[in-house]
Amino acid sequence: MSTDMPDTPETTVDPSTLRRTFACFPTGVAAVCATTEIGTVGLLVSSFTSVSLDPPLASICIMKGSRRWSLLRDAERLGVSFLGDGQQHVCRQLSGSIEHGLDALVTSCTGEGAVMLHDATAWLDCSLHSEIDAGDHTIALLQIEGMDAHPDQTPLVFHNSQFHRLAAL
Repeated sequence: MSTDMPDTPETTVDPSTLRRTFACFPTGVAAVCATTEIGTVGLLVSSFTSVSLDPPLASICIMKGSRRWSLLRDAERLGVSFLGDGQQHVCRQLSGSIEHGLDALVTSCTGEGAVMLHDATAWLDCSLHSEIDAGDHTIALLQIEGMDAHPDQTPLVFHNSQFHRLAAL
């Protein structure tokens, strides 16, 4: 398989080609969870980015019209759990119904309503700082209020529309 640069890159931006191109960039997987007006709700994101140390900010991108985000955005606090290797079942679970997305998952909840998933590699307790309109997505800036991390645990990685394990070189 050749990975040489093509003689002439595509000059049109076809959505399916763009999606396939974006899939070439591996990302971590995070679950954003909170207690909402209908109960505990979770949303998967693979577009988490650290933004600033001072103030402590991170960002996530959410498809406009997301019912899950419409519920989560009004929560006092949001729990962000970085998923670990072996937590693919969490992704399947959170892809199901909104009302039962966290059923059978082991969680902890802060007094402010941020929900954290057990066995994650790290957790952030966040409040919504602001939102930015960005095409067919919304960029949510999250103010980090607290955190915990277990860097010795292996993360879950998403690449080419599939989950993968990292291996040390």
